[in-house]
Amino acid sequence: MSAPVARSALDVTEGELRPAKDGQLVVDEPRMRAVLKGTAPSSAGKGEPRMQAELQGATSTSAELRFTVLGPTEQQQALASGEQRQQVGLKLRAEDGCNLVYVMWRIAPKPGVVVNYKRNPGQHTSRECGNAGYTTVRPARHASVGEPTPGTPHTLRAVLEGATMRVWADGKVVWEGELPAEALEMNGPVGLRSDNVRVALQLFSPAP
Repeated sequence: MSAPVARSALDVTEGELRPAKDGQLVVDEPRMRAVLKGTAPSSAGKGEPRMQAELQGATSTSAELRFTVLGPTEQQQALASGEQRQQVGLKLRAEDGCNLVYVMWRIAPKPGVVVNYKRNPGQHTSRECGNAGYTTVRPARHASVGEPTPGTPHTLRAVLEGATMRVWADGKVVWEGELPAEALEMNGPVGLRSDNVRVALQLFSPAP
């Protein structure tokens, strides 16, 4: 069972999340990054990556984002790669800003759902790793996804069971595939991210 995540339970590492009605949060800035508080992995076992990966491979990770696009932000900011993109999505296994898995619903310039991960062993902050370490995961099965209609509620849900990732957009499975071993070595909380889009949203994660 998943439960809504309150603003007080989120650590906003970039941008701002403003409380709104019905428990939703609003993003008005070009960049927003946040993760659940108090769920960072311990340092135990870090010297045994193979055993750690095997243990994590037996667990399930899931998160759901319910959101309504309000339009593009007034200011548009390019990604570190130089690309101009509008998107909103989920973080999984977010050890830190350099090591995590992303499930993103891209809006512009080309709509679609994309799964990628960022892996930079030994680096922990965006200042250290910048735009390095990104790998896009190719799905075994996927379906085309259009641009989320502004003003209409949408849902993005991701479930990682073992190495298998499944992603639903508005209740339809749109991405299914296997994450590589180096992505499974990472461990951390779920979170959310947006780029260059004004959006009202609410994160749901499994109840403790």
